[in-house]
Amino acid sequence: MASGFDLVPITPQKTDPAWKHCQMFKNGDKVHLKCLYCAKLFKGGGIHRIKEHLAGHKGNASTCFRVPPDVRELMQQSLDGAATKRRRKQKIDEVISNIPQPSNDVDQFASQGDLSAEVELVPVHMDSLEPNQSLLVNREGGVNKNKVRRKRQRENNAIVEVLDVMPIKESPDGADVNNSSSSSKMTMDHVHTAVAQFLYDIGAPLNAVNSVYFQPMIDAIASVGPHVSGPSYHHLKGPSLKSILEEVKGDFSKYASACEKTGCSLMVEQWSTKTGETFLSFLIYCSEGTFFWKSVDATDYINSSENLVEVLRQVVEEVEEKVGVKNVLQVITNGGENFSVAGKRLMEMMPAMYWAPCATECIDLILKDIAELEWISSILEQAQSMTRFIYNNSAVLNFLRRYTFGKDVIEPGHSQFATNFMTLKRMVDHKHNLQSMVTSQEWMDCPYSKNPAGLEMLDYVSSQSFWASCILITNLTSPLLQLMRIVGGEKKAAMGYVHAAMYRAKEAIKKELMKREEYMIYWDIIDRRWDRHWHLPLHSAGFFLNPKFFYSVEGDIPVEIMSGTFDCIERFVSDFKVQDKIMKEINLYKSSSGDFGRKMAVRARDTLHPAEWWSTYGGGCPNLSRLAIRILSQTCSTVGCKNLWIPFDQIHETKNCLEQQRLSDLVFVQYNLRLRNRKNPQQYPLDPIAPETRRVVEDWVTGFDDCEIFTRAKYGEEENIGDTGQNQL
Repeated sequence: MASGFDLVPITPQKTDPAWKHCQMFKNGDKVHLKCLYCAKLFKGGGIHRIKEHLAGHKGNASTCFRVPPDVRELMQQSLDGAATKRRRKQKIDEVISNIPQPSNDVDQFASQGDLSAEVELVPVHMDSLEPNQSLLVNREGGVNKNKVRRKRQRENNAIVEVLDVMPIKESPDGADVNNSSSSSKMTMDHVHTAVAQFLYDIGAPLNAVNSVYFQPMIDAIASVGPHVSGPSYHHLKGPSLKSILEEVKGDFSKYASACEKTGCSLMVEQWSTKTGETFLSFLIYCSEGTFFWKSVDATDYINSSENLVEVLRQVVEEVEEKVGVKNVLQVITNGGENFSVAGKRLMEMMPAMYWAPCATECIDLILKDIAELEWISSILEQAQSMTRFIYNNSAVLNFLRRYTFGKDVIEPGHSQFATNFMTLKRMVDHKHNLQSMVTSQEWMDCPYSKNPAGLEMLDYVSSQSFWASCILITNLTSPLLQLMRIVGGEKKAAMGYVHAAMYRAKEAIKKELMKREEYMIYWDIIDRRWDRHWHLPLHSAGFFLNPKFFYSVEGDIPVEIMSGTFDCIERFVSDFKVQDKIMKEINLYKSSSGDFGRKMAVRARDTLHPAEWWSTYGGGCPNLSRLAIRILSQTCSTVGCKNLWIPFDQIHETKNCLEQQRLSDLVFVQYNLRLRNRKNPQQYPLDPIAPETRRVVEDWVTGFDDCEIFTRAKYGEEENIGDTGQNQL
């Protein structure tokens, strides 16, 4: 927190439920509130704005994406209750407004009366007054205004009592639409229970509710009203599947159109089942996105390069029939020896394309080798011992999240090795929060601090040498993690960045360690794994054609970069005349002539994606521009879509042709719907202890011998993690 901000304790008098989920600070006379989950600071708006922030109400406050679901629901119910109170108050005002008021004559008498005179009450005959206007007057004909006000107050109280037992009806047909907090909660509990029973019964993963199609499904059911009937099993197998299948196939026209302009990459992902079967899934990557093409059972020939090259050639020809001949620029597979041999033979058979190993896999192996260095392995084990203790005790996890504002210290990554260093980076970011936690009086008083694992955590968190090592490891691996995010990203094609990013990663390591004998240990690891990628022509051409890097090189461009660029020209452009035109246009590019030298183009070198830059300013060099756009629009990775719960094996196991076709259609739809949603993903925080992340975080959350092992959190208390958790300590 910035200087000048003082933490103010929240007193018991503040009864609004939102106070439990924020902190209050004072900066002079101004009061600021801070969300416990996302740490956003609000400089105005009061507790109501915090409540809208937690409930996800748009307009007055941004939405908190870290708030637990139960807290979000509680804030929504509180806002609904406040809205109900406002409607009740409006109803009261309407009823009161319909009550006849005393006449102006009576008011005149009241104003003319001597209020200082002795008042003697005399009886007035009730029949002489209008209904609801029974007044007490004094002997001189004046009106006692205090008595009038008390009389009206009693009438208002009576109206409130009547309204409290009457439903507030807003619909013209008289239907009860009372949205009180209690009834709203009962209704939502009923809905949540019904959804939970369905998911539990079919054994579906609980993160299915994170699907972008889940809430639209709920909305569609609610729009129809009660007694809506769901689709039958046969309807889902037939008309519903056919309708969505046609919709997904219709999307492919966009991808085919993009491939004609920018070319595409054929990505090959390899999957293995627990029973030993191996499947290959083929995906098309282009500027429009990623599209699943097909899957094959490769169990019988996965280790045979002769069979693999034939399968690869066949699929490339199938794709080219749809997207155009010579529009498949490269085939990306894993770096195994079988695929390496098959890929090189494929390039001989199809001279207008390249084979390349997956860059993400290569970076992952570099991280693996670094993690196996003795001193780094020791630090990782110390950090993992802390997280295993924390994430196997619900009370300790609650306590931690209070100090990290609801954030986890484990960050699941693409792989186990990426997770190791991403989590270490997260722990370094929360260093001071962890130190504040283990040195607080609350922690000292709780039983977990006396636990051997708790004492060990105190030693590590208090050790300056431990944190110095963590920071050094983070500085060494952060450039590699950044490169992994670049090559595995969906939004931007990585071909124009990968070569320079690896070079800069090595330079960052050199700058961190300074001494040659120290940084060469890591350079040797990188060079051993990355050797094939240094010599890939597409990577070299991507560097050459990216104006951000090309114009920043001092002196001549390295020979291997130019050689790789020439190789791409010869492979992708078969017409000799066009090749010669491209070479002339390269000279204009080198000298920054024409539109390349415009001030706008110079500024855009650092801001526009290189393919977009060529599309905007490359009009004077049409042949080179077309080639540049095609090269710079390619990916470097095979990271597509997680195939969890996609039944590849079922397709190939069934012997019935009709059932096999249905399952094939189902996989086609399922895979492409997930790929479609990658373009606009919803930001759901990953749960480090959920089944879907278990593969990559196992070393960080594996059960501890002397711990609670979620005896309470197992049945719902984990939903409260992130609250104060004070009662649990």
